[in-house]
Amino acid sequence: MISQKNDQPKRLQYLVDNNMHHLLQLGLKGIEKENLRINRRGVISPTPHPKALGSALTHPYITTDYSEALLEFITPPFADIKQTLGYMHQIHQFVYPQLGEEMLLATSMPCGIDGDLSVPIAEYGSSNVGKMKHVYRKGLWHRYGRTMQAIAGIHYNYSVPQALWPMLHRQAGNAGSLQSFIADGYFGLIRNFQRKGWLMLYLFGASPAICKSFFKSRPQLMDDFEEFDAHTLYHPYATSLRMSDIGYKSKNQAGLKIDYNSLDGYVESLSAAINTPYADYEKIGVKVDGEYQQLNANILQIENEFYSTMRPKQIAESGEKPTLALKRRGVMYVEMRSLDLNLFNPIGIEESTARFIEAFLLCCLLQDSPPQAAEELEINNRNQLLVANQGRQPGLMLNKNGQDISLQEWAHQILDNMQPICALLDLGSLDKPYQLALQQQQAMVDNPALTPSAHILACMTHNSQEFGCFASNTSALHKHYFTSQPLDSQVQQQFVDLANLSLQKQAEVEAADTLSFDDFLTRYFSQS
Repeated sequence: MISQKNDQPKRLQYLVDNNMHHLLQLGLKGIEKENLRINRRGVISPTPHPKALGSALTHPYITTDYSEALLEFITPPFADIKQTLGYMHQIHQFVYPQLGEEMLLATSMPCGIDGDLSVPIAEYGSSNVGKMKHVYRKGLWHRYGRTMQAIAGIHYNYSVPQALWPMLHRQAGNAGSLQSFIADGYFGLIRNFQRKGWLMLYLFGASPAICKSFFKSRPQLMDDFEEFDAHTLYHPYATSLRMSDIGYKSKNQAGLKIDYNSLDGYVESLSAAINTPYADYEKIGVKVDGEYQQLNANILQIENEFYSTMRPKQIAESGEKPTLALKRRGVMYVEMRSLDLNLFNPIGIEESTARFIEAFLLCCLLQDSPPQAAEELEINNRNQLLVANQGRQPGLMLNKNGQDISLQEWAHQILDNMQPICALLDLGSLDKPYQLALQQQQAMVDNPALTPSAHILACMTHNSQEFGCFASNTSALHKHYFTSQPLDSQVQQQFVDLANLSLQKQAEVEAADTLSFDDFLTRYFSQS
C-alpha cells in the first residue's frame, strides 16, 4: 500500500520517495491525566492536596486541576509511547500509597458530588502566581459552576518530529521562514482534527451515563435525559457526555469565532475574547468587598478558559501569557483534549489507543487542510455533539463538506486513509502495533457494541448497578492494583525528592514576590 502513490497525500509520498518516512516515528508523546480523589464511600474528598505529593504549584508531574480534589498527572514527552505510559504508571504507583483510604475515581464524569459547594477550589499558596491560579478558578465557579469543573479527562500532547519539518518545508517549496511553516502545519493539523475528531468520541468515549447528583446545582438539565435507574441518567446511544453540552463545553462561548487559519489569526481572536467585557460577568464583579471573585469581567479571563478539543501550545516562561509565547516562539506541540478516562484500564488509556491517536494526528498533518470558514466550524461542532450524545445510534448521519454521510461510512474512509501511515510507523516492528490498533478501531466501527461506552452500559445492566456504584467498585479495583505493585526503591526516592524540591520551590516563589497582587495582575495583563 505504501507504493500506491495516487492514494496518498503528496507530503507522505514525498517522504517515502526520499526515504525519509522513518522520521514519522520520532514524534514526542506526553499524557496529562485528571483524577478526582474520592473516599471509600465514593464521595468527593474534602481534604487538602496531600503534602507528601509535593506542591501543586511547582511540581512538574503531580499537580491539581480545578479542584483541590482533582489531581492531575503529567508525563514528560517521549518518542516511545511505552515510556510515556510507563511513566504514568509510575506516578500512580507513587501516589496511591499517599492517599490513605482515599482512591482515584476511574470515570470522567464525577460521582459523589453534593452540589457546587462540595467541590473545593484548588489552593496554590500565598504567591502572586498561586493567588492568580486560585482566583481564576473562583471565576470559573461563578461563570459555570464548580460541578462541571470536576469532570476529568486525558490530554494527549503530540509534537511533530522536529526533523520532519525541513523535509515538508522543502516539499512545499515554501519561501517563508521555517518557523512560520511549522505554525501553518500545526494549524492545518488542528483544522483537520476539528473536521474528523468526532471519531475520537465514538471510539474512545466512556461517559454514556451520569449520576443524578451531578445535576444538583443545575436540576433543569436533567429533563434532557432518560432514567437508567433511580440514581443514574443516560442517553441510550451516548458515547461521551463529558464532551456534550452538559460536560466539557460552554454555551457561553458558543458565539466565539476563534480563527484557526493562522497563528496570527488565532492569537488575535483569542486575545480579543480575553479583552472584551461581558455583561453577565460584569454583574458578578471583579473585586467585591476587597476580595477577588474573578480575574476580570471579560469573555475569557485567560487563554485556558477557552474550551476546545485541541490547543496549539508553546512552553510559556514564568509570568508570560500563553498567547505571547505562541506569538514569539511559534507552536511547539498540540494538546488533544477530547479523551475520556478509560475506566477499564488502571491508568485510563490503552497503549493501542495512544498509538492510534498518534497515527491519526499524523494523518491530520499530512493531508490537505483548506482554510476553515465560520460555517464549517459550526458544522464540526454539531457533528461532535451528535456523536457525543448519540454516536452509537443505528444509521446516524453526519455532515461532511455540506453533504449527509453515515457515521460508519465516514469512519471507514478515515480509517482506510490511515493504513499507509500505520504501516510506516510499524516498520522495524514484528508485532505491527499500529496496524493492530487500526484493526481494533475498524472492528468498533463495524460493531458499536465493542465501544467503551456500550461496554459500560452493558456491564451496568448485567450487574444491575447504578453508575456511581459501578464507578466506585472499578476505582477500588484500580487502587488494589496499584497498591499491590510497590515502586522500585530508587524510583520511589526520585519521586520523594521531586515532591520535596517542589515544596522548596514554592517557598522560594513566595519569598521572591515584591509586587502587590493588584500590581501583579496589572502587569500580567498589560503584556503585549
